[in-house]
Amino acid sequence: MRTLSFSFLLLSLAHSAELRSWTDIQNRKIEATLMRVEGKTVILKMKDGREVPYPLAKLSLADCNYVEQSRALPGGGTPVQALNFDLPWPERVKFGEDPEVNTVEEDAEKKRFIYESANYRYVCDVRLSKSVVKGFAVMFEATHLYCRSLPLAINGGKTVDDKHQILLFEEFDDYVKAGGPPSSAGVFIGAKGVVMVPLTSLGVRPVGSGYMLDRDKSSKTLPHELVHQLTPKTYFGKGAMGWFTEGLAEYVAVTPYRSGAFSVRGNQKDIFDYATGFGSKDMGGRALGTKIGLPALKTFMFQDYSQFLEQPQLNYGCGLLIATYFFHMDGDGDGKRIKAFLKALHDGMDSEKAIDLLLGGRSFSKLEEDVVKSWSRKGVDFSFAKE
Repeated sequence: MRTLSFSFLLLSLAHSAELRSWTDIQNRKIEATLMRVEGKTVILKMKDGREVPYPLAKLSLADCNYVEQSRALPGGGTPVQALNFDLPWPERVKFGEDPEVNTVEEDAEKKRFIYESANYRYVCDVRLSKSVVKGFAVMFEATHLYCRSLPLAINGGKTVDDKHQILLFEEFDDYVKAGGPPSSAGVFIGAKGVVMVPLTSLGVRPVGSGYMLDRDKSSKTLPHELVHQLTPKTYFGKGAMGWFTEGLAEYVAVTPYRSGAFSVRGNQKDIFDYATGFGSKDMGGRALGTKIGLPALKTFMFQDYSQFLEQPQLNYGCGLLIATYFFHMDGDGDGKRIKAFLKALHDGMDSEKAIDLLLGGRSFSKLEEDVVKSWSRKGVDFSFAKE
């Protein structure tokens, strides 16, 4: 592990001692000067001379990158924004700010219209008003805030000028031609790092010569795909790809959402309803019932992704339940083991070794017992086949 003396750190920050605008993950801004980094905290000097500590994990991606560059560390290293494992689990996440949409380009001849909010760039094939873009940008920014608020270092993904890329299509057929699955409301294209969405999935519809937004339109698919876009590449390795990556995306998508706010506390009832039945108010679910049989847990967790997709209802639903177990039921209910597992993946540890941190000294048979016992209290009867 690399260590730096305090004096060296001050020297490495000397060139960045300038007043600049800082933005947090809720898009709130302040004017301050970066003084130094203390562990997982930046010390900012305000205009009035006060020095104020602020968690790195709550800064915008652009500001985290600025801090990392200012540290001038040789050989790169893990981005500072990844280190948020010590944050508490959020109870409610609300994006209550104006998303501040900017129009970057409008070219009717090329059918290319580009708009930006704090963390996203929307490339559309039709002109949209700022009010319409602001309407759906709230959901994108709220999902981004939720992912960044989870103490699981969900802050990966490709960006261009610190913006995640969203491709929007007026016609569903054009969405399908571009690679969108015909039965989907949106999709994450991993190779390109972009999320593609037909406007109908956002509740955008033509009215007269323009477009309007149905603010009551909701879709679990879009938050699910946005989570994939933000998930670090290291989490897509064998042993995490599938049960964790899909389980996490399902967890975020199932969390009750309304008007820019995710109600995280008490979401386990929604998770139960979604996995076992057809979801809250019959809004869709995995419909697995309360008696669920799976292969041996080790086999389930290490199966190839192609195998995982062969039974999507079963595997997505069980990925959600098992991920939720590690988030809220394992050990003292503080997610300690899943955080250690993910941190090890962040640090480049092989997943076969990292899984030992998830087991925490248990055998897979003992882990199966713990999963069965924990979910049986919630009304789900798991059974695992012998390995």
